[in-house]
Amino acid sequence: MIPVEVVFNPNWWHLNYDICFDEHFYLDRQTRTDSDVIMRNALYNRFGFGESHPQPRPILGSMMVAGGFVLPALFGVPIRFSDNEAPCPAGQSMSDAEIMALRLPELEHTWPLDVLLRDGAVLQDAYGSVIGDFDLDGLFNTALHLRGQQLFMDLMDAPELVHHLFSVLAETYVALVSMMRRLTGSCAIATNRSIINVNPAIFLHSNCSVCMISPALYEKTLLPYELYLAERLQPYGIHHCGNNLHRFAPAYGKVPAIFFDVGWGSDVTRCREAFPGAFLNLRLDPVDMLRKIPEEVQEITTQLLAEGYSPSKTGVCCINMDYGTPDENVMAMVEAAEDYCRALRFEVKETYRP
Repeated sequence: MIPVEVVFNPNWWHLNYDICFDEHFYLDRQTRTDSDVIMRNALYNRFGFGESHPQPRPILGSMMVAGGFVLPALFGVPIRFSDNEAPCPAGQSMSDAEIMALRLPELEHTWPLDVLLRDGAVLQDAYGSVIGDFDLDGLFNTALHLRGQQLFMDLMDAPELVHHLFSVLAETYVALVSMMRRLTGSCAIATNRSIINVNPAIFLHSNCSVCMISPALYEKTLLPYELYLAERLQPYGIHHCGNNLHRFAPAYGKVPAIFFDVGWGSDVTRCREAFPGAFLNLRLDPVDMLRKIPEEVQEITTQLLAEGYSPSKTGVCCINMDYGTPDENVMAMVEAAEDYCRALRFEVKETYRP
């Protein structure tokens, strides 16, 4: 089986099913539970995904949408919520003194984690367990929310400041991920649901912004902290949604990661050669899904699999598909993966028949 996962943009959910992604969606227990049932029911009725007649479940964080706001919020970054968009950290540029004063937050007593942990206790009492998590984003992404574009200069001119900032963030990630795993058993399904096809406990570290620097600068300034996280947060995966994962492959190859999110436009063949033992999650472009016809989507999916397939180590996904994405294109991606599996089985049967 080649697992296929889909995630729709909040705008898709808002305009199709009138779900509002205000603060209540994330931080109000009843709103979160009700929305989760509506979304699971919609996916089944529309595409046949999941189960029919889904029932309420003890969900701490939505597994249907992404949106990394918890880490920036823990450090005081204001968060802007809206009806049809993911939460947006209102980026600020902390001064040198403010950065150097940063310390590990008191997680249990800092918004929004204090609210979520109270919810977790109530859900545990009511259901006997808690599931779900929230998008923890990534170290460099969060650093940009705190420091702004000055961070790019800091990488060259202020190594002590960068070291302090990255060290505090890394320490925070270790504490928060460990807490989430103890509570729900997972910590990054909201980052990309595809990890459930490998190991739900994977910490998928988001390196969205890493493509804005060179591989050499990443290796010099960020790789030591990536290694720190990977050593302490196994099982570990890397989310690289940029179109140049292959350029970072030599550096990423030093990280003990079992899962890689392969950004659309990356050289999939080179990525598979670089990570032969890892699960590669091959991402389609949501803009292509919006604009192309089903036959083109099938062709794209098949080509990605031809370049990156390895038995039990390959998946396909498209994340943040917007309103207007044709249902036929979603099903074309699924059907292409199914067709590829059928072709493989036929090929194996023909090769090894008596």
